Amino acid sequence: MGITSGSYTLGPESGRLVVDTTRSGLGAKAGHDLTIEVTRWHGEATIDIADPAGSSVTVEVDAGSFEVREGTGGVKPLTDSDRREIKKNLQEKVLHVDRHPTITFRSTRIGGTAESFRIEGDLTVVGVTRPVTLQGLLAEDRVRGSVTIVQTEWGIRPYSAFFGALKVSDDVEVRFDTGLLPGR
Repeated sequence: MGITSGSYTLGPESGRLVVDTTRSGLGAKAGHDLTIEVTRWHGEATIDIADPAGSSVTVEVDAGSFEVREGTGGVKPLTDSDRREIKKNLQEKVLHVDRHPTITFRSTRIGGTAESFRIEGDLTVVGVTRPVTLQGLLAEDRVRGSVTIVQTEWGIRPYSAFFGALKVSDDVEVRFDTGLLPGR
């Protein structure tokens, strides 16, 4: 069954929204490259197969729902205690979820074809809205794509430890892989 024109619901019940981080600095060997999954999010896609420019996408993310799924590299394996500490730092020092509980994306233009598309839109993180362009493709009844976010462009200071010797790289990659559930 292929995707047809219409309205669709997006969320964790049909797909994944993941953030990949890398490490930098003199102490990078001590840290981990992280795969962090967003566990609470929802959105809506209106798709016009004949005219992609008539399509739109909105997504809202619960900024407190980021869960560390994997940590690669580092001198020792990532522990459950490490995961809890990373989540706490992400919520309190990076995303400030007490003041900014949601992250939103709203498309402003969609181009390309159903098989290979580009979505331009406004991403709001920590109360700052900036334009982004996502690249995506439709294959096997799934929509997949990614965008690289430069944290400092949103006023986010990338997390660092050991007096800056270990840092999360400024660029993080956000990936999505989702099926489309018929809208309500």
